[in-house]
Amino acid sequence: MGQQGRNRPGGSATALSAAYDTALLDLDGVVYAGGEAIPYAVEALGAARAGGMHLAYVTNNALRTPDAVAAHLTELGVPAEPGDVVTSAQAVARLIADRLPHGSRILVIGGEGLRVALRERGLVPVESADDDPAAVVQGYGGPELPWGRLAEASYAIARGVPWYASNTDLTIPGARGIAPGNGAAVEVVRIATGAEPQVAGKPLPPMHRETVLRTGARRPLVVGDRLDTDIEGAFNGGVDSLLVLTGVADPAQLLAAVPEHRPTYVDADLRGLLTGQPEVTEAADGGFRCGGWTATVEGGALAVEGEGEGPGERLDGLRALCAASWTHAGAGSCALEAGKALARLGW
Repeated sequence: MGQQGRNRPGGSATALSAAYDTALLDLDGVVYAGGEAIPYAVEALGAARAGGMHLAYVTNNALRTPDAVAAHLTELGVPAEPGDVVTSAQAVARLIADRLPHGSRILVIGGEGLRVALRERGLVPVESADDDPAAVVQGYGGPELPWGRLAEASYAIARGVPWYASNTDLTIPGARGIAPGNGAAVEVVRIATGAEPQVAGKPLPPMHRETVLRTGARRPLVVGDRLDTDIEGAFNGGVDSLLVLTGVADPAQLLAAVPEHRPTYVDADLRGLLTGQPEVTEAADGGFRCGGWTATVEGGALAVEGEGEGPGERLDGLRALCAASWTHAGAGSCALEAGKALARLGW
């Protein structure tokens, strides 16, 4: 089934780590949260790698350099080299370098990851709107980003300097919960200037291009926790995707997803790489069946019936609900009431 026509999660008779040559893994909310490894991530990635799958780490977070990210992953028990890491800082630096002369000054609003990526492309980071920048680039600067940096960006943009953003994720998952992301800071500058940035990160084409150029993947699987970046980015790139429920997206958002936000596969965490994926089939009564669960639409609400209370069993119920919801919604977002059905599954 093509990406445009997806109305149910896909199935796979073999483990995903064998069906795809490369996993393009998001980091925040997938591999770690707040700097700590997400449960089962280290073991699952180790097993996938041992089985021959190439692991690449693709993140919209532009704060840290690939060297720092690789060192952090290795410290967590996930051996990685800087070349295994692709960041939105690299994507936006390439985008700027393709449009501006070598040696151009770029006003940086963000962290060291942006500065290193710009230098890699022969661009010169500067700190002030008075340094005659040829462009402004904005990326996640961490929770301590000074308010004055956003003002500095606004001054330059108001003078007509072109504005670039590594990404526009409104939120970022952390150890204590969901925090404002780079997109929230971008909104501040947009309000101050009335301008619109040129964006490089997921789900937009510059990030997909950067990932393909750096990884050489032939049959990639995008693995992420966000519908509006990871899954939409896979959709835009025409590649398959796995949504893991360890970060931003929750089951209710998944059920309401528009076509570009519907993943190929759904699993609880990265252990999903190591298994096949069950088929969702159409039931005789017009509902959809996965494992021991059948999902239907009844009186403007989703309903699910079946048996089994373990994590795997309730995932089968969620997959069946996705099929019922997405089929009912067609090309739109499903507005069916889903609370009782999700509660039936323990969500």
